[in-house]
Amino acid sequence: MVKTLRPQNYNEVLYVGHYFRKGIPVLMDLTDLTDDDARPLVDFAAGLVCGRGGAMDRVTSKIFLIQP
Repeated sequence: MVKTLRPQNYNEVLYVGHYFRKGIPVLMDLTDLTDDDARPLVDFAAGLVCGRGGAMDRVTSKIFLIQP
């Protein structure tokens, strides 16, 4: 199972971490955000993957697959 999330702001990125820590891969869709708004969310996901182990793959320019 892969959970698809479409965070609209930085406060919603905590859901990405929630599912990731539960061992559920997350497809983070940032297509509705500007590049400036999306960048901190990508930085958070990169830090999460680095700190907790896992992988992050770019599917499109604004869609990322984050795997525990």
